Amino acid sequence: MTSKTPLTVAPKTNHKSMLFSELELDLDNLKADIAVLGIPFGAPYSPKDFNNDQTNAPTAIRQASDRVIRSPERYDYDIDGPLLQHRDDIRFVDCGDVPADLYDPQIHYKRSVAAVKKILKAGALPIILGGDHGITNPVIEAYEDEEPFYLVHVDAHLDWRDEVNGVKNGLSSPIRRASEKPYVKGIYQVGMRSSGSARQEEVDDAKAYGSNVMTAYELHAKGMQSFLDQIPDGARYYLTIDADGLDPTIMPAVLGPAPGGVDYIQIRELIHGLINKGRLIGMDIVEITPSKDINQMSCLVAGRLALNVIGATIRAGYYDAK
Repeated sequence: MTSKTPLTVAPKTNHKSMLFSELELDLDNLKADIAVLGIPFGAPYSPKDFNNDQTNAPTAIRQASDRVIRSPERYDYDIDGPLLQHRDDIRFVDCGDVPADLYDPQIHYKRSVAAVKKILKAGALPIILGGDHGITNPVIEAYEDEEPFYLVHVDAHLDWRDEVNGVKNGLSSPIRRASEKPYVKGIYQVGMRSSGSARQEEVDDAKAYGSNVMTAYELHAKGMQSFLDQIPDGARYYLTIDADGLDPTIMPAVLGPAPGGVDYIQIRELIHGLINKGRLIGMDIVEITPSKDINQMSCLVAGRLALNVIGATIRAGYYDAK
């Protein structure tokens, strides 16, 4: 990494941070309980992907902050109280975005790993804003020195490709890459439907690994609690949410909309369920394409998911022993 370039830079947004949090770019001296981090750039499959519209998503999500909550002190029925639950001791920060470098296309991957590691070292819960789903690869890599955990994945697609155009860390491969990590104890996937990048061989590989896959159709027939019941209690969980895993009625800003996705009530139930059955250790929301959004709905929903994580983890006592 070049020494003159900071690890993160301030967001380019009318809101200096997400959900009125404190902007904090000094990750070496970070003191926080909850930290937002934007990772706009993934691993491109072609030159046009270097700056696709999904790189604008972290900014667009922050721009929706005052659609998500009018101000932090207001009561919110999703979390039975205001954002920080009347806790003046909770420090919620936005660490800005990980920058890219045209002269070194791989440097943002290394910076992303380093930035997430610094957030974890500070004892903060990372909430990551992508970018395409390739950004989950460096995030998961950053947990290599942490205790083992289960990966919970919401998506329309399986994401088990080994490589595309020779690229192994792209948006179609994060779940396969996670399956290769010894500290990922198991994988639970929900929302799969329609047609995506997976071929029969990827479906077979996921089954051979032992990935627990619940299609969107099973989810709607059985309910989110049936999916939660499959996941071990008292464990650690990382949650990765691809925007197209959600139904396009609430998440229209995706490149591959497919009807029948996870609805808002279900995804909220998943978030609260994981937080209360064990320990949620991080979350990302990826693949939002802002130019396709309608009335900021997709970015508003992304903000609501983050809000639920923040409020529910505080209510569950995650930050009490400090």
